[in-house]
Amino acid sequence: MPLKSMTGFGRSEGNRSAVSWTWEARSVNGRGLDVRHRLPPGMDALEPKVRDAVQAKFARGSINLTLSVSRDEGAAQIRVNPAAIAAVAEAVKQFRAAIPGPTTVGIDGLLALRGVLDYAETEDSEAEIEARNGALLASLDQALGQLVAAREAEGRRLETVLRDELADIERLVAEVAASPARSPAAIEARLAEQIARLSGQAGLDPARLHQEAMLVATRIDVEEELKRLASHIAAAKELLAAKEPVGRKFDFLTQEFNREANTLCSKANDPSITRAGLALKAVIDQMREQVQNIE
Repeated sequence: MPLKSMTGFGRSEGNRSAVSWTWEARSVNGRGLDVRHRLPPGMDALEPKVRDAVQAKFARGSINLTLSVSRDEGAAQIRVNPAAIAAVAEAVKQFRAAIPGPTTVGIDGLLALRGVLDYAETEDSEAEIEARNGALLASLDQALGQLVAAREAEGRRLETVLRDELADIERLVAEVAASPARSPAAIEARLAEQIARLSGQAGLDPARLHQEAMLVATRIDVEEELKRLASHIAAAKELLAAKEPVGRKFDFLTQEFNREANTLCSKANDPSITRAGLALKAVIDQMREQVQNIE
């Protein structure tokens, strides 16, 4: 399964009879799966199926769904209001009685009066409502499919970035492992120089100096950190090849990467190792930012 991002967008449109609709699905980072939706009034019955559709396709992310529905104006029925017509007719009679002389009342003017004509939407049958809901859910599946494709495309970009960063980490770990500054001879030479500078004595007991150098080498040895970093690199490669969502595991793994890099920097006894350790921390920090967006 390709690596997936938690960021994406999907959209679909549909229509049935006189009803048209648009689904929009947006997704951003989230600790778990958080589904929020906006459905028009009267469509609450769709809510459980909408949630099921989302949960079938996604494991993590904050997903927002919006359904917009409109009905064609031609589908409205015109109904005459008999009570309103009777009231208007009585008003016309009183008007003519109050004002002598010929008066003309046009039908257009009467129909324009508020309440004479009612506009009501066509009432759908249960069968039609059920069929339309099925079409709405099919259209939702299309929008969610687009969202999946968008998250997969972003996931491919993230995977390329993560593999490049992992290669940088591997290179820096190898650089520290091969550093001549880690050898007992190099440590002994630096220790002799420091002691001579501090004590002002040029002649030192070689046996005693070698013993002290070995003690210092033991305290500053980063072999265990290098082994653990190598193990984390192997684990990261396995996660990139996994067939299930790995975002949470990768997040925890980058925390372990950071812990070992911090220990390595604290033990560094040479500028070259310190530089490599700081560069390692910078790459790991960049990786942690990218991992936050993985499903």
